[in-house]
Amino acid sequence: MDLIKDIDILPPEEAQACDFKTTEDQSTGKEKKVYIESYGCQMNFSDSEIVASIMKENGYDTTSDVKKADVIFLNTCSIREKAEQTVRNRLTHFNGLKRHKPSMTIGILGCMAERLKEKLLEEEKIVDLVVGPDAYRDLPNLVATAEDGLKAINTFLSREETYGDISPVRLNSNGVSAFISIMRGCDNMCSFCVVPFTRGRERSRDPESILAEARDLWSKGYKEVTLLGQNVDSYKWSPEENNKARLNKKEGEVTEVITFANLLEQVAQVNPLLRVRFSTSHPKDITDEVLYTIKKYDNICKYIHLPVQSGNSRVLELMNRTYDRAWYMDRVRAIREILGEECGISSDMIAGFCTETEEEHQDTLSLMDFVKYDFSYMFYYSERPGTLAAKKYADDIPLETKKRRLAEIIDKQAELSLARNLLDVGQEQVILIDGASKKSAEELRGRNSANKVVIVTSEGLKLGDYVRVKITESSRGTLFGTVLEINPSSLA
Repeated sequence: MDLIKDIDILPPEEAQACDFKTTEDQSTGKEKKVYIESYGCQMNFSDSEIVASIMKENGYDTTSDVKKADVIFLNTCSIREKAEQTVRNRLTHFNGLKRHKPSMTIGILGCMAERLKEKLLEEEKIVDLVVGPDAYRDLPNLVATAEDGLKAINTFLSREETYGDISPVRLNSNGVSAFISIMRGCDNMCSFCVVPFTRGRERSRDPESILAEARDLWSKGYKEVTLLGQNVDSYKWSPEENNKARLNKKEGEVTEVITFANLLEQVAQVNPLLRVRFSTSHPKDITDEVLYTIKKYDNICKYIHLPVQSGNSRVLELMNRTYDRAWYMDRVRAIREILGEECGISSDMIAGFCTETEEEHQDTLSLMDFVKYDFSYMFYYSERPGTLAAKKYADDIPLETKKRRLAEIIDKQAELSLARNLLDVGQEQVILIDGASKKSAEELRGRNSANKVVIVTSEGLKLGDYVRVKITESSRGTLFGTVLEINPSSLA
């Protein structure tokens, strides 16, 4: 989750993260209605589920019809100018609705709220309340304040808040897959990125609350969880930092530090038929211990999103990524050696970062050839106010050059995606059915361990089924298979 997914060659369900998601109708008889629109990364969608839970406990049901809403929340992203402009356009629309329903309260949440703060309330006057990502518990009070006609704002960034005790309301759920947030904030200061300024410092969630959430999801019929964090590999929970000890029941000893590898193993042990994914990994932090943990468990998916941003060491230094080309290539070699060539790897890439030369752009293309990414999220550099890059470097690459370099990266990824997918043809794989095919009512969609979409005929199948398939055909973004076995006893 280094960056919003903007231009991509990736499975269709992942591409939806580029757009926005709205709440669905969840009626429990409550008098008031809240409508939530979420933009950006998976963490934002997870946060919206926390917001829905908080509002539910305070007398609100969710609605998918904005005209029925008493409260409208836009959970926003600031990673690119385009994302903020989209939100502004939506606010213009919602303010038009408010002219016909003056009692309606409009609030802006998340990263854009944290970045612009009072400006949205006092200068632009386009919202009634502004709430940062660490202040969602205060939403009911802030809504009441706004309803009284007063300024309602809370953008305090916490060093402790993880919302670990809140059970999320699953929005737009297929009942099969769910997100579990394991940490918040980011300590990496990538020069292009606003996240450290909008989400605060890194802090990890109590592992027992994470495991309890995973167990609860399994008991409710969910078959897959995705562990979320800005940088999951830096997850660390310890008595020293979190002020409590945890008993390791298996060995009867106190575990002083729980790393991401430890947590990943514990979640995998909830049930061997509960699939486990995670996002996002940082190249400087992903360890062999994590890779061997993935290898050990069939239900931990063999897929890693490993954002590189650039294939050139000088540009990576300007980006403050804290690794170079050689380090990144070493991590990819480790993935291939430990998890095999079939492990899916995806990436984020920025075209036209400050001072990037043509030769340095070529380094990105050559790195793509080395890694052979299954899919990628690609965009040209967009300067964001307040970032280190905006303060230190001139955005000096012409837009035409940025677009041309981006097009070359996209073309390269298209070539690699097709080649990687063709390698799957003839293989037997286990997929998890998680939705309908967009093109045919007689087909269903599932994902394999490497996070690729596989289309199969729907006869005899339902959402949540594991299916062993033989891959028969491939396109650049999709695999097609024939069903061999429904709900096999093993995910291997």
